[in-house]
Amino acid sequence: MILAYQQRPWAVAVQLLQSQITITRRRRRRRRKLVLSMDNNLTTNNNPQSKDYLHYNHTDSCNASRWTSRESYVFMYARPWEKVVNFYSNLVNGQTALHHLFGTKTQNIYDNAVVEPSEYVVTPAQKRAGRWARMNFKIVLSYHGGSFDGWQKQPGLNTVQEVVEKSLGKFVDERKAGLLKDKGLPLEGNAVVAGRTDKGVTGFQQVCSFYTWREDVRPEDIEDAINSILPGKLRVISVSKVPRTFHPNFSAKWRRYMYIFPLNAGETDEEDGTIIYDGKTSDEKYSFNDTIIEENLESPIDDDKDDAESIKKPTRFKVSKVNKILQQLEGKLLSYKMFARDTKPARNTGPPTECFIFHARATQVTLPIDTKKGEYLETVCIELVANRFLRKMVRVLVATSIREAAAGADDDALIKLMDATCRRATAPPAPPDGLCLVDVGYNDFDSQTSFIL
Repeated sequence: MILAYQQRPWAVAVQLLQSQITITRRRRRRRRKLVLSMDNNLTTNNNPQSKDYLHYNHTDSCNASRWTSRESYVFMYARPWEKVVNFYSNLVNGQTALHHLFGTKTQNIYDNAVVEPSEYVVTPAQKRAGRWARMNFKIVLSYHGGSFDGWQKQPGLNTVQEVVEKSLGKFVDERKAGLLKDKGLPLEGNAVVAGRTDKGVTGFQQVCSFYTWREDVRPEDIEDAINSILPGKLRVISVSKVPRTFHPNFSAKWRRYMYIFPLNAGETDEEDGTIIYDGKTSDEKYSFNDTIIEENLESPIDDDKDDAESIKKPTRFKVSKVNKILQQLEGKLLSYKMFARDTKPARNTGPPTECFIFHARATQVTLPIDTKKGEYLETVCIELVANRFLRKMVRVLVATSIREAAAGADDDALIKLMDATCRRATAPPAPPDGLCLVDVGYNDFDSQTSFIL
């Protein structure tokens, strides 16, 4: 019937008319955008001094004026990030451990210990036939963020998902292999992940799952296949059989992120734990490209105008203040839409923006760089544990909490920012190099297993 319908002349005419209407609408949209752009350019040329700078007008009082978006960006990026990246590389390769950084500040933390919830352990009574007979595997991965363009598979990019799924292709059952061949697609498995990470973000105990109808696949085979692809950049911590009901994302009860913020030489005051910032711009101290900085901010910025209007710019902050600000988020279900970036319009309001943070702490930690040479790096470590996180939420929380601590804001500054009218009220996202997805939990969260108590 469908074929006969398509062969009718009037049906072809209707399709041509619909396509012409679509093309006409697109042309009208382009014209409107062009006219608006020309009007804006004309207004700017006629009134070169009357530019609108979209700084957010904060109404709450602080001891000092907040950094502008540019100043926050420079403060976060002008740091020895390569040392943090190298530390994460050693962490992925098993050459160092996270719990060694915190010493007595953490209890019962073992980096390679993977606890399997009892409801996700396969027992003989759970073995079924039919569609329930397929084999489902839980894979715990460790990968270096600086070596990949994020988790999600994208054309032309080196992503973790692409590498993992290619290695799983040899375990695909015959039926699926035939379907992929008929469609001209490569022989790859399908890996479902607990949470996608951005480019540059390290995953220490990332969780994904893979299923197949083949009964001869063993966990050791999957582990060897993935480990043989990119040694030193991607490593399997464990592979285990789980029931079909297990889903790495929907079954998870919490996620733990760690952010390591490196300090420059001379910024630390050992007497009271104050981080002193010299206030120099990127042009004076670092070779940053202004164009790159502008592209990473959400609005045009005029630092001269902001400096003229501000009374005093902060040059130092205390780690203990950052810790107090973050602690205010614990045990609350709040909407973090102001701390998210690049989200879909449907996820900008309501329950999709709500997250429950179990644990939020900050402390100063000495990072071992080269113990043989006695080289160490002072850092600020921030640990966040929540049931879920929005896009770039952790990085915005880190940058904003440091900005608010430097400005001397109240301890509930982050909660007040949740009532802001736009996302310019929060700071630009911190660099992805310092962020690490530590682990994903499938049991109730226990605060005594935190790194920072």
